[in-house]
Order: sequence, then C-alpha cells, then structure tokens
Amino acid sequence: MSDTVAPEARRAGLRLPAALSASTPVFVLLGVLLIVLAFVDIGFYEPDRLLAFIRRAAPLIILAAGQYFVMVSGGFDLSVGSIVTVGVVVAAELFNIVPDMPWPVAVLILLVAGMVVGLLNGLVSTVLAVPSFITTLGMMLILQGAVFFWTQGAPRGYLSEGYRTLGRGMVPGLPWLPWAVVVLVVIAVAAVLFMRSDTGRTLVATGDNDAAAALSGVRVHRLRVSAFVLSGLAAAMAAVLVGGFTGISAQAGNGMEFEAITAVVLGGVALGGGRGSVVAAMAGALSLQTLFTLLTMLGVSGALESTVQGVIVIAAVALGAVSWSRRRRVPNSTKERR
Repeated sequence: MSDTVAPEARRAGLRLPAALSASTPVFVLLGVLLIVLAFVDIGFYEPDRLLAFIRRAAPLIILAAGQYFVMVSGGFDLSVGSIVTVGVVVAAELFNIVPDMPWPVAVLILLVAGMVVGLLNGLVSTVLAVPSFITTLGMMLILQGAVFFWTQGAPRGYLSEGYRTLGRGMVPGLPWLPWAVVVLVVIAVAAVLFMRSDTGRTLVATGDNDAAAALSGVRVHRLRVSAFVLSGLAAAMAAVLVGGFTGISAQAGNGMEFEAITAVVLGGVALGGGRGSVVAAMAGALSLQTLFTLLTMLGVSGALESTVQGVIVIAAVALGAVSWSRRRRVPNSTKERR
C-alpha cells in the first residue's frame, strides 16, 4: 500500500510551500501581538508570568491541533468543547464514586472516552455519509444535554490534588515549569512528527482530493475516522488541563469548539481541507489567546470576544480565498502565454 500512497504523499509535499505561504500572516500577527503586549505590560515576559500565560493557552492550542487533523482532511468537529465539559464533569464524578482512584487511571478513562466519541463522529460521517458539520453538531447537543440532565447545572464530586497537578502544578525539581507546558510541548512535537510522516501527508492529500486519494489506494474513510479519533483524544487531554486549572464547571468547555476552529482558520488552513500547517494552527491558537489577553489588559469587555472571533474567521477565510485564487491564476496565465 505504501507504494500506491507515495504519489499522493509526494504531491502533498509539493503543496508545502503553498501551505507555508498561507500560514505566514498568522506568524506576523503573533509577532505583532507579542510586541504590543510587551509595551502594554512591561513585566509580561518575566519567566513565571510568561509560563503562566502559556499554561492558560495550552488547552486551546491542544484543541487546535486536534481540530487541524479533522479540518485538513476536509471535515469539522464541533463536539470538542462539549467533550471538554463532559471530561471535567465525569472526572469529578469518578473521584466522587471512587475517592481512592489513582489519578492516572482517571486521566486514562477520559482519554479513552474522548477517542470513543471521536470514533463515533468519524464512523457516522464516513460510513453513514452524514456531513461532519451535522454529525458533530448533533454530538455537541447530545453531550450538552447529557451533562445538563446529569448535573442539573450543578456538578457534583471533586477533583483530586494529584489529578489537578497536570493543570496547575509544577514539575518536581523545576518549580518554575508548569506541567501543562510540558504536556503541550509533548503533544505539539507529536503532532508535527505525525504530519511529517507519510500518513500525515496523505491526510492532507485526502482533504485536497479524496477521489484521487482513493484511486491511489488510500483508505479514505479509515484515515478520516482516525482524524476524528485524534481530535477526540486532544479534546479529552484539554479537559484534563482545564479541570486541573479551573476546577469543576458545567460550562468548562463552552465555546471552545469555535475558538479552536477560529484558531485553525487563522492559521491558514483551508475550510475544505487539503492545505495548512499544524504548526500554523497552533500558532493561531496562541495568537487568539494573546489577543484576548491584550484586550483584557486594555479594559475591553470580554463580551466582545465572540465578535472578535467572527471578524477573524471572515477576514482569514477571505484572505485565504484571495491568495489561493491568485496562485491558481499565475500558472493559468503562464500556460496562456505559452
């Protein structure tokens, strides 16, 4: 199968310069925001404050990485925010039922549950051919309804101190380094290595042209299901960090699905798939978190965050469409001159 997949993977590799070009604006934006932040708050870049900021941003960056896998393959995952909420509530209930449960077991249960939700999303959207937008929207509503029915708006239980270590604790021997930053770095490196593998390149090729990928021997459905499983896994890990940092809440993940999509789009990932960089998607999440932090420092109401996200999505998609059409016109005009 590797011989048949190779042409698609190579073609995806040839699209790398275009992906890098599309992602350039997000790195420029991130640089500008970080510079402005330095002028607004001179002490922001003190090591402890900077790492605390990255710790707060870690769940969104991880969600953006998971969302990237789905979007670059041609889909959407609107259920990730609800997976975060369910993860926080379920973890609290687990410790309420089994107080002596080792916290790694609780983390493992959440990760497996997140993967199961992703698997269901993937199977429904591929085997039953239900559009991923509709599938994950339905899953989001199902999970939200289940949480409200179970908790009546007031979650029970508690999160053990060991469990909360990943979200708010420091690495032993390195009291300046949050565990959340370590988790983020490990996941970011894993995501980059995955996208540099043949499977990652084939995932991009599938989003670009699934029919051509299928003719090349790619198991398109299996690949897209895997993307949803990875997204569910990332959402479950984000739930562990959110629960550890903020505690129990029935609204822990509210709106995070739209923040993740905004981050990925801001990173230059095409809405139809087939183009984009996972590094740029994570940079988009960091840019979004930086922008929200900057707005808070400037005294801008947090109620405007949704408005800002809407503007970013429209502007990023419009910019991507314009740059993509220009790149397509250049080869055509060259052919006409010949």
